[in-house]
Amino acid sequence: MDENSIRKYASLMKELGLTGLEIDENGGVVRLEMGGAAPAVINQTVPQPAAAAPAHESGGSCIKSPMVGVFYAGPAENAAPFVKVGDTVRRGDVLCIIEAMKLMNEITAEQDGVITEVCAENGQVVDFGCPLFRMKKETV
Repeated sequence: MDENSIRKYASLMKELGLTGLEIDENGGVVRLEMGGAAPAVINQTVPQPAAAAPAHESGGSCIKSPMVGVFYAGPAENAAPFVKVGDTVRRGDVLCIIEAMKLMNEITAEQDGVITEVCAENGQVVDFGCPLFRMKKETV
């Protein structure tokens, strides 16, 4: 991506009041984040050939981070995690918290199911789209 394009996107971020923007263009990904007064290019990568995705149970899904922040598995440092592998969750149940810009954002289940994998570690910084959990639909 050329400098003019980056400037165009930075101007758009200011205009819309965005704090982050990820652009997938010309076979590469550029991520811009607002840090202080001006946006900064965080990374620019060229995607690698996709490896075969691991096979998961049919009807399974991946719950991904909707934002950049710090992943917290439980409501407090020494508290039990909201969910663990094998737990059954219902739509709207809190799965974790992501701290972004000093705000605690609850991430909730979008469907009923069973947690099959916790993909993030407590206190880990997660990026937009980073896998947090894998779950399979609950069979009745």
